[in-house]
Amino acid sequence: MALLLAWACVAVSVGTALGDQGDGADLYSENITRILDKLLDGYDNRLRPGFGGAVTEVKTDIYVTSFGPVSDVEMEYTMDVFFRQTWTDERLKFSGPTEILRLNNLMVSKIWTPDTFFRNGKKSIAHNMTTPNKLFRIMQNGTILYTMRLTINADCPMRLVNFPMDGHACPLKFGSYAYPKSEIIYTWKKGPLHSVEVPQESSSLLQYDLIGQTVSSETIKSNTGEYVIMTVYFHLQRKMGYFMIQIYTPCIMTVILSQVSFWINKESVPARTVFGITTVLTMTTLSISARHSLPKVSYATAMDWFIAVCFAFVFSALIEFAAVNYFTNLQAQRAMRKAARAAALAAALSAATVPAEDEIVSHSDSNSNLKKRVNSIASQAEQSPEPSIISNTASQCQPLPVPPPAPPQPPAIGGASKIDQYSRILFPVAFAGFNLVYWVVYLSKDTMEVSSKISLYSSIICNMFTCPALFQLFIYCCNSVHQSFLSNTRMFYQKKKKISCSTQYNAERLFEEGKCKHFSLTHAALSRKCSVRQHRMTFLANKLILNLVFL
Repeated sequence: MALLLAWACVAVSVGTALGDQGDGADLYSENITRILDKLLDGYDNRLRPGFGGAVTEVKTDIYVTSFGPVSDVEMEYTMDVFFRQTWTDERLKFSGPTEILRLNNLMVSKIWTPDTFFRNGKKSIAHNMTTPNKLFRIMQNGTILYTMRLTINADCPMRLVNFPMDGHACPLKFGSYAYPKSEIIYTWKKGPLHSVEVPQESSSLLQYDLIGQTVSSETIKSNTGEYVIMTVYFHLQRKMGYFMIQIYTPCIMTVILSQVSFWINKESVPARTVFGITTVLTMTTLSISARHSLPKVSYATAMDWFIAVCFAFVFSALIEFAAVNYFTNLQAQRAMRKAARAAALAAALSAATVPAEDEIVSHSDSNSNLKKRVNSIASQAEQSPEPSIISNTASQCQPLPVPPPAPPQPPAIGGASKIDQYSRILFPVAFAGFNLVYWVVYLSKDTMEVSSKISLYSSIICNMFTCPALFQLFIYCCNSVHQSFLSNTRMFYQKKKKISCSTQYNAERLFEEGKCKHFSLTHAALSRKCSVRQHRMTFLANKLILNLVFL
């Protein structure tokens, strides 16, 4: 009996505790509901926080979940991000049992949110599966955290001069669409170094390496006011493996194959013709296929220059064979004509110098027949005074016929041509030298250097008038360069004796006036005593030194 009473007491205690806990949860929910109702009571989401008073500051940061792909043809890139915005709304302050109100996306439409848009975005998608991917938090002090998951397709201007050894800084620009900087300003929540996070595993690029990102902010002016623009630069460096396999290696092998024809006998015309035509057609095919992965830009890229030089080497090899064949045939024709002239000359000399024939004549003598040589030339026979010479036999000796000269045989021109001998050395050396210069120049070039220099110069120009020390340093450097230039100018003109002291003074005055007038030089400021030639030389020299210093 006592045991049953004890169990009954325990059951009653547990039930009372659970009931109190349920009542506490209901009370907590009721308190949160009352807080939300109170916050929204009289709240006008059409007005920004601090309307008519202080400027609203929107703090932003970005977490990149997926970066890529990057399209060279369309000059755009795609990425998936968590875009976070934080601002303070004094109207949403509350006090209650919780420090943070964690709410869903239904609350977003009931309060004011920044009208942020992406200025260089071509297409942006807010994910809505299975529900809108939005996070909303309200702190007790009125600070609001608003996070969205977005897929952004943004424009990425590319300068493909160094393709495929190029690098690009793809920007992502965002800001307020309707509110100027007098009402809304944007800042980076975690500072410029940590406000944009790109994990290593988030990059899904095949032809690029994401080497880092930088942030900046700027103010642009339009007809409706000045707006704050936040910019993130994603720095991309192109991978060369694909282009080495598909373009560069075939081009190099084609050029080497075209130079094999220099070692083939010059008499093998079909073989060398096939080598030349095949390599030219191969280079044409490679040059066409290389452009398929690029936009139709109006300037030549680094790969275009390489293909053009390789095509020139291949075409030159074909022209070299044509030259060898032409000069070989020309040499053969000259040799044949020379042989024909020699044969004709020999025949003429043989006909003109035929030796006299011997004839045997007899005179009546009592003792013996007297043999005597007489000339058988007809002219001498006709000049004989009397036919006293009588042939001894019926078979009188007749002159032997001269055989006709043999036709000239084509000369045998063998061995390597001198053009081939020179080409075997000059072509490989020239192609190797070109490759050395090409790869050293482009691989040692920093493609990100241009944008960094521009940023550096922009910051100096923007800040040198607000920082007296920097401005004084700038003026000191300009004066130093100015004095050095004038000293060199004096020495040059004094050596050439083409400038007078008055001309030097006018050149100095022109330089000073140009520096004080935003570095703009005018040709009319020169002294009229100088000649037209001196005017032009001084003007061009001053303009050149200013461009070198200030650009």
